[in-house]
Amino acid sequence: MVSALDRRYPRDWAESWDRVGLVLGDFEHPVRRILCVVDCVPETVDQALAERADLIVAHHPLLLKPVSSIAPDTYKGRIIHRLIRQDIALYCAHTNADVASPGVSDALAARLGLRDMRPLVPATGAAAGAGRGIGRIGELAEPMDLAEFTGYAATRLPTTAAGVRAAGDPSRVLRTIAVCGGAGDSFLTDATRAGVDAYLCADLRHHPASEHLAEDGPALLDVAHWATERPWLDDVAAWLRADSGAEVIVSDVDTDPWTVHARDIPETKEPLL
Repeated sequence: MVSALDRRYPRDWAESWDRVGLVLGDFEHPVRRILCVVDCVPETVDQALAERADLIVAHHPLLLKPVSSIAPDTYKGRIIHRLIRQDIALYCAHTNADVASPGVSDALAARLGLRDMRPLVPATGAAAGAGRGIGRIGELAEPMDLAEFTGYAATRLPTTAAGVRAAGDPSRVLRTIAVCGGAGDSFLTDATRAGVDAYLCADLRHHPASEHLAEDGPALLDVAHWATERPWLDDVAAWLRADSGAEVIVSDVDTDPWTVHARDIPETKEPLL
């Protein structure tokens, strides 16, 4: 199973800072049931135990940053100890799945009905070629204005408390859309250079977004990080079923940390005459 995942998402496609591949588990252990998740967190480990999974395939690495201990009184240590005790392996495909074709952004673009897709930032190095790269650019079947497309995206993407928010003229007509699964404000310049009408991603920050709009960049749509990457799980699960014959379950556990959204809308008052 590890060899098959490594062939689909080669480790040398990952960024140099990334940590991908098998995190823990016995290479010879039979895999009959797989759980696909965005994040390996206590809630998805609970699900893996309930589903009697042999393997978790996660998008985000559990051990991206170095740790000095995996003692059971630490957050990551507790997760690792539970997985080892229950004989559940963990595999991560992160930036190597981001640049893959099909990859994370292909699944996001497909949810939005985009056509004629191409990379936002073509891959270089080991991953170069064959349509690989960060993000995707595609065409809407029919033009929409920004307000309409924002509502449409909210119906097409997984629901979170954060929802979908947009920046720009609500009446701006959109035809060409760029998307990026996960944090995307480091590619704002690329979206502007590509000449798209709008750019959808996660984790947009105040100052980069404000300056981008002030420079007449594309309209922006900001979506919860988990919601931009959850569609990929369906794609990788379909491939795993076909390739391995294992039973594959897709987790819909919402691991977005933001769980409450409130908005105060002032009451409309009649003008004084």
